[in-house]
Amino acid sequence: MHTVQAKQVHALDNPIWKSLTTLHARFAEGGALAKRFPPDVTTLAAMGEPTVEAYSSLAQVLKGSGAALFLDQPPAVPPGWVTMHESQIVQMVCEKSEIRADPEGEPAQILTIADTDEMVALAELTKPGPFGRRTRELGHYIGIRESNRLAAMAGERLRLPGYTEVSAVCTHPDFQGRGFARQLISMLMRRIIQRGETPILHVRQDNVGAIHLYEKLGFRTRRLIHFVVLRPV
Repeated sequence: MHTVQAKQVHALDNPIWKSLTTLHARFAEGGALAKRFPPDVTTLAAMGEPTVEAYSSLAQVLKGSGAALFLDQPPAVPPGWVTMHESQIVQMVCEKSEIRADPEGEPAQILTIADTDEMVALAELTKPGPFGRRTRELGHYIGIRESNRLAAMAGERLRLPGYTEVSAVCTHPDFQGRGFARQLISMLMRRIIQRGETPILHVRQDNVGAIHLYEKLGFRTRRLIHFVVLRPV
């Protein structure tokens, strides 16, 4: 008689759900089948498994608003939903044990609630992914200022046991080509690794330039994820 073994599920296979049920559980809205972050934090949401029941539970949580999901496969969306966006993103992991500091980098500063308007404006201009007025509350966000303007920023978004996501990596078009993104990502990576965690990130598959930079910094591709934005009708 053969014993059927259950499939081993890695924490990174469903990172939004893992974050909402562990280190970011204080932000979670929803029940046992589906959860979301508060919309002003981020539009990210997740289901434990993408079942019909879970979609129904998610619809009750969303109350007509949209949600951004990471899925293993192209979504088999049940009736009663509108697909607003669909694309593929690359999940990357850095397993380095040490990141060297850049002695020639520009001074970076911790971004606070006072910087919210500028952070949101920069995110709206550069489109790094879902970003809200309270996204900063998810982790450590840092930025570089030039001429009293927020030239670049990056921060920590999803947090789950053993992993922290580097996110909101963006540089104002007026200040591109000066290595600000590399500097800020490296600073965050050092901070994460010093905590004994592994840096991860998610990037659009078509953003070849960013993927090349992340590979230079020590990230490797783990898998592709189907990124969808859905809204119940």
